[in-house]
Amino acid sequence: MIFPFVWRVLPGPRWVKVILLLLLLAAVVAVLFQWVYPWFSVTFDIQDQNVETAP
Repeated sequence: MIFPFVWRVLPGPRWVKVILLLLLLAAVVAVLFQWVYPWFSVTFDIQDQNVETAP
């Protein structure tokens, strides 16, 4: 699994690892919202989402 590997690689005591892990998670979420999701929505044309009512 990836989490035990990341936990072993991070330096410092437990509280430093927790802070670094939270910062790493925030950075991943920021990258996804800034670049990945907008690129995906433009590339695969999923911007036009309508819910039609039945007649």
